[in-house]
Amino acid sequence: MPPNTAASNATHRPGGSASGEPTAPEGRTAVAAFRAVRPLHWAKNALVVVPAVAAHRAGEAGMPARLALAFVAFSLVASSGYVVNDLFDLATDRSDPHKRHRSFASGALGVGAGAGLAAALLAGGATAALLLPASFRWVLAAYWATTLAYSAGLKRRIALDVLVLAALYTARIYAGAAATGIPVSEWLASFSMFLFLSLAFLKRASELTEGVRAIPGRGYLAGDRDAIQAMGIASGFLSVLVLALYVSSHEVRRLYAHPEWVWALCPVLLYWVSRFWIRARRGEIHGDPLLVALRDPASWAAFAAAVAVLRLAT
Repeated sequence: MPPNTAASNATHRPGGSASGEPTAPEGRTAVAAFRAVRPLHWAKNALVVVPAVAAHRAGEAGMPARLALAFVAFSLVASSGYVVNDLFDLATDRSDPHKRHRSFASGALGVGAGAGLAAALLAGGATAALLLPASFRWVLAAYWATTLAYSAGLKRRIALDVLVLAALYTARIYAGAAATGIPVSEWLASFSMFLFLSLAFLKRASELTEGVRAIPGRGYLAGDRDAIQAMGIASGFLSVLVLALYVSSHEVRRLYAHPEWVWALCPVLLYWVSRFWIRARRGEIHGDPLLVALRDPASWAAFAAAVAVLRLAT
């Protein structure tokens, strides 16, 4: 067989290429692109509604439309960041037993297709953002720039990486505030930062499972696990403390007819934070904690309890 024929066959054989990289079976490109944008992660962008809900203004005229548009814009831009992050992590993902199945690491999508997909998603999100206030566009731009910096190197800086992750979660709340013109209170900002910092630490703790000496592409070693858990648990309990102090504030008495009921949110949050950290210690949490919560019946029960408490307080 001529040498060039063998190379050609390797290129077109499913799962093989002339360079040794896997290639996608024909007809699977659209599915791979859909997986690359991580649509399940869009659930996190529901945080844009928090300022309006917390201020009891989500039902005002025009508010649902603005929130829906903010959700769409943020989801598209966030997906652009996910694609860019996967391109940066291509080498480490291929050596990871779980992440090697991702669209780019598996060869289902090429680097060129990924760059085009990221640009298209970013353009779509920017176009949707044009229909919202300029302050929303600034928050969205800052979010995307921070995700780019995170992918390019900040994720390898111990402690700084979790602070950035917490800030990216909190940015969604500020984006919702910018889209609706409802300011974020100091209570909400403090509560969100501590809670999301706890979740960021939890994500790192779950990656340092038994037998793992270091997290590929990150700055943490197996010996850091106890410190990560201590800081994460402390951050989670600090978010409960902020909530407890908020319950005693004048703002609660202004917003709720029966503010004494809001106290019940504290044990609900204590239960949820404590349970998740125990599960993380047992090695039962894998991936993004908020996505794990979406598939967790106990988390849905805690959410339903919180909604019931707020209804009673209102």
